[in-house]
Amino acid sequence: MKISAVIPAYNCEAHIARAIDSVLNQTHPADEIIIVDDGSSDDTVQAVRSYGDKVRLIQQENAGASAARNTGIEAAAGNWIAFLDADDEWLPDMLQRQTDILTQHPYLVWTTGNYKICFCQRGYGLTKTEPEKLQTLLRDQAHFNDYFDAFSHKVRGWTCCMVIRKDILQEVGLFCTALPKANDVDMWFRIAYHYPKIGFVAEPLAIYHVEAGDCISIRPMAFDYLDGFLRRHLELAESANRLEAFTPCARQMLRAWVRSALFDDRIYDIQKAICQFDSLLSKRYTYLVYVMTILPGLTKRLLQLLSWMSQTFKLRRQTWHPKKRYKKNNSRS
Repeated sequence: MKISAVIPAYNCEAHIARAIDSVLNQTHPADEIIIVDDGSSDDTVQAVRSYGDKVRLIQQENAGASAARNTGIEAAAGNWIAFLDADDEWLPDMLQRQTDILTQHPYLVWTTGNYKICFCQRGYGLTKTEPEKLQTLLRDQAHFNDYFDAFSHKVRGWTCCMVIRKDILQEVGLFCTALPKANDVDMWFRIAYHYPKIGFVAEPLAIYHVEAGDCISIRPMAFDYLDGFLRRHLELAESANRLEAFTPCARQMLRAWVRSALFDDRIYDIQKAICQFDSLLSKRYTYLVYVMTILPGLTKRLLQLLSWMSQTFKLRRQTWHPKKRYKKNNSRS
């Protein structure tokens, strides 16, 4: 195995060193580190160049994260691609844990894992999914038999934990540059139609920095976008004879979108969504959503209260405190 770490970067001068250092500090080193600067206007390029020949820098005009990842994939000398965003970081055993799974299970063409979410300015973080829950879902295996089954249980994997064979990425058509959102999920679905088994590490492998800035833009998904996304993948799933397996994923995405839309008072969009995709939803759920849209202001405040309680009391997830860790590990390798 030869692993190329691909890091797309856009105006991430403040965070790019942390990402690069986390790759250099791996117990199983990457064979190369490729930074694709996507037309940054700050000093991201200078920060990358300070690493000399430890990294390979590619510059291009601004075209978005998907285009930058595609550039890195095509330029990679390795036969496996490991992804990392410029504002996030790997934990030291990320590549070791992933290569162990892929070596022991050579029939796997991709693998991912659990991760931590860092609210570093607030002094705490959350583990995305409890490792014990993941072990139960994995049934003491090192992989899920079907990515769609994992996804329907809200285990989606994360781009910064993905290690994927380069030829598989090329086979399914690389990242879709026409999709401004959910382009990573689009890729995972397209792989899963043909290669459902995916390796998975239950313990966290990377850290997602929520408060890192605007290196990756996060905007609410408009209904028209969701509508086109789900319709396209329902068609792709049917053509791949995987519609039955994929349908719970479409349902889970739709319900997650409805919950988000309730926070934003997008009542008309919610009503359109449950009408368009009524076959994906139970009558009980549809009725409940209609009731919640009668008093949208009250519903929004109730959801905000529940979210606040979950974060304040750190319900359902393991917590960790990053401050001491960063005091010890803030020097460059």
